[in-house]
Amino acid sequence: MTATRIERYKAARLTAGRASATVNREFAAPRRAFTIALDQERLSTAPRIRLLAEQNAREGFTTPEQFEKIVAELKPYLQDLTRFAYLGGWRRGEVPTLEWPEVDYQRRLRLRGAESKNGEPRYLPYGDSPTLVEIIERRWQARTLIGDGARFVFHRNGKRIRDFRTAWEGATERAGCPDLLFHDLRRSAVNNLNAVNVPPKVAMQITGHKTMTTYQRYHIVRDEDTRAALSKVDAAVKASTSTTPAAPAPAA
Repeated sequence: MTATRIERYKAARLTAGRASATVNREFAAPRRAFTIALDQERLSTAPRIRLLAEQNAREGFTTPEQFEKIVAELKPYLQDLTRFAYLGGWRRGEVPTLEWPEVDYQRRLRLRGAESKNGEPRYLPYGDSPTLVEIIERRWQARTLIGDGARFVFHRNGKRIRDFRTAWEGATERAGCPDLLFHDLRRSAVNNLNAVNVPPKVAMQITGHKTMTTYQRYHIVRDEDTRAALSKVDAAVKASTSTTPAAPAPAA
């Protein structure tokens, strides 16, 4: 493998229609292998693999009004799961793993480290959120209909919910936002937390973001946010100038 062959391969993959992110992932193993070989002195030199620039940052999110339209189009077993994700900002793969032993009587639930993307457990005290309390209570009532066999808080006929992409795509299509991903609910949750001025450290504890950089990337600044900010600045400036005493007139 040489630098020339690497560049030739990248060009061929891009020509074949592969995304830059896909090509970069294909080079993950060779890059790591070269690093280890150099560290262990099995190689004295290695070709440098330069990654392609990735332009894959999404800016999708949904407003509360649009969100309610989507929920109305979902099947009942997905509605509470979706509401939980919208409020808590949990990832699509995290919400369905929540089991009843992780919900305690203090109205505090835990995402197990094995199910968390970063491998660390996450805790969510939900008792002061009426909506989350209602969701958990509805899920408990749904559990009693099935019995102790319903291990998962969010389930379908007692079984864990797994792939629901088709159901989600159908609901968003009917709600008029066909390009919205379920993961965009996580971005929406960050927007909602920022809108009510939740401190970033607290918000990151809720959503599970590890770094401020990643968290801020999920915060989409809308035109409404900019207009509101400029309105506040304008009002503050006017209030300041209106209370400033007029300069004395020059002596004759």
